Amino acid sequence: MDEPAGPGPEDVFADGRMAAVLSGLMRDTTASVGLVYLLIPGDRMLRLVLISGASREIAAPWVRIPVDAPVPVADAIKERRLVWLGGREEVAHRYPRIGMVLPYDFMLAATPIADATTVWGGVVMLWPMSHPPHLDAREHETLDAHCRLAARLLRRAADQDPPPPHPTSPIVVHPERPSQADPALAAAALDLAERLPVGCCSLDLDGKITFINTAGAELVDAGAAALLGRRPWEALLWLHDPAFEDRYRAAVVTRRATSFVAMSRPSRPLLFELYPDATGVSVLIIPRSAEATGHPAPAGDGAATDEGPAPAPDGPGARPSPVEAVGAAALYQLMHLAASLAEVAGVRDVVELVADQIVPSFGPDGLVLMSVDEGRLRIVGHRGYSQEFVDRYDGQPLTAPVADAQVLSTGVPAFFPTYEDLRRAHPDAPRYEGRHAWAFLPLVASGRPVGSLILSYRRPRPFPSAERALLTSLAGLIAQALARARLYDAEHSLARSLQTALLPHGLTPLPGLDVAARYLPAGHGMDIGGDFYDLVPATPTSVVAVIGDVQGHNTTAAALMGQVRTAVHAHATAGASPGDILARTNRLLGDLDADRFTSCLVAEIDLVRHRLRLASAGHPPPLLRRADGSAEIVETVPPGLLLGIAPDVEYRTTELPWEPGSVLALYTDGLVEAPGLDIGTSMADLAERLGVSRARDLEALADELTLHVKHGAHRTDDVALLLVRRPRQGPG
Repeated sequence: MDEPAGPGPEDVFADGRMAAVLSGLMRDTTASVGLVYLLIPGDRMLRLVLISGASREIAAPWVRIPVDAPVPVADAIKERRLVWLGGREEVAHRYPRIGMVLPYDFMLAATPIADATTVWGGVVMLWPMSHPPHLDAREHETLDAHCRLAARLLRRAADQDPPPPHPTSPIVVHPERPSQADPALAAAALDLAERLPVGCCSLDLDGKITFINTAGAELVDAGAAALLGRRPWEALLWLHDPAFEDRYRAAVVTRRATSFVAMSRPSRPLLFELYPDATGVSVLIIPRSAEATGHPAPAGDGAATDEGPAPAPDGPGARPSPVEAVGAAALYQLMHLAASLAEVAGVRDVVELVADQIVPSFGPDGLVLMSVDEGRLRIVGHRGYSQEFVDRYDGQPLTAPVADAQVLSTGVPAFFPTYEDLRRAHPDAPRYEGRHAWAFLPLVASGRPVGSLILSYRRPRPFPSAERALLTSLAGLIAQALARARLYDAEHSLARSLQTALLPHGLTPLPGLDVAARYLPAGHGMDIGGDFYDLVPATPTSVVAVIGDVQGHNTTAAALMGQVRTAVHAHATAGASPGDILARTNRLLGDLDADRFTSCLVAEIDLVRHRLRLASAGHPPPLLRRADGSAEIVETVPPGLLLGIAPDVEYRTTELPWEPGSVLALYTDGLVEAPGLDIGTSMADLAERLGVSRARDLEALADELTLHVKHGAHRTDDVALLLVRRPRQGPG
């Protein structure tokens, strides 16, 4: 596959080369929707950077995705494999959050963008249900080829100094069109549309009207000029019903024709037929009586096609006044946010989710999220404001005469449709860059104030009662999540303090040895675990290096890790051999009845005889780099039984030479285990990287060996690494 041409690897987004990859992928697989995600460096998030075949509004709930979120692209990246969903039932069963927000029939494939060493992101593709039930071999190869090309482009861009920034918002990739339409054909098409006895109009993928013929404008009782550039359900009050917007969303996502019936005025039903493609939706507007002529309705999405006449606005069973209605997108996004908030952990996660979801999904231009802290409102997150502006108002007392504090004292939201309304109520209220409307929402959980949410808008906003109810519900969800997150953070802080106290604060420099160590906590749960390491001066002429991994990722695992480390330390200083250290520690675990297993590797370094003595209790084998630069897995150390399984176990001690310039690498399985990768292959790769490294400083070598997991999006286990080197010249 040829790479799209471009001036340099640093411009893969600016010059459109990544967009060309997505366009080619959609063309070659006949997919209807395509999304490209990239991992955010230094963060555990996926960011949507390219979108084709759908609008930003439809994709808004998934602009930023935590890497461990239960969505197909996150699973594809974590497991480094293709995820395939064959229809609505499978989507609802495996990924209910997506099923709630997009309750339509489509097929989906998600696959990682990766090379041999790095996962850069992922691709999501959608197909209509007319696609065969599975991808064929050609489609698999096409997906793989385009993802490999994307990985090459991203690798070359990342190698720049500095690397280019990722796009801050999704770039819409439009399908290829003829370079210039024939003016005569365009005029003929316009004449054809004007001669039709029925209305017709065209919507772009955002749902905005780009054309409507005279008959269509007359049928909907509006002038064409007033409709162009607007969405029908926003421009026509009698269409402002979630069901009508839902039909447009269904047409775009499923690429299937659909229809609905609405009343433009009492006793005047209109049939709307929607025909989608990659560029938008064509709509026919037909008086309901036209069915008598035999005009066929399309075979749409069965659950909502041809729904029947709507009741008259002022009759029995009438719909709410259109201005009071809330759009389908907002309702779906509220459900998505509710499901997402139920899964987040700490306050930072809540802040990022709220800020990333509300601004694109619910329309405000600015957002400030505050948390109650010792009688003051602390700003914990914001969007659409400068840092300097929000810093001026951080830490306001709850007794301050300002709107955000007052709504907390009363528990009642405050809405200001215009600046004049805000100024009358709060003459001294600050205003940021011409904002014209505000919503101040108290965050109250279990009767206790936990914070407040401020939304601001660039234009005046009437805040009809349905929207006020929606925003109030939104605040309730955020309050519950924020209260849970604060409790989680308190528990997490306590657990981290426990683990920090149990791990060595530093490695004491020892004559005749260079040492370096790394510890990286797991990326999920309490972020703590049972991995540990230690370096113990056992006798005046020997040092014991130890590394281990207690089963689990919670405070129980951390506490048991402390007991194991203490036992190993005590037996090492008593002069026990590596095998005896493990046997005695194993008996201790039996006495404690810990009900958890522990792997452990002990290496005694004799500084006089220059030898290594090693014993293992089910731990990954060490690596040894010799003075000539060759590195190998030390497979001569018997693995032994995990500590805590059986009370009376013997562990054999193996002896090796300790040459000048040699480096001994002890590590836990988090450094070499990843879903879909063979651990033997991973250990061999680690040994190869140890051997080829040119880092002279042991700290730099430790950084090199942990680089692939340091910012790993899919790291779910702790990582510990201990490096010990005998200098080429030293004592003895």
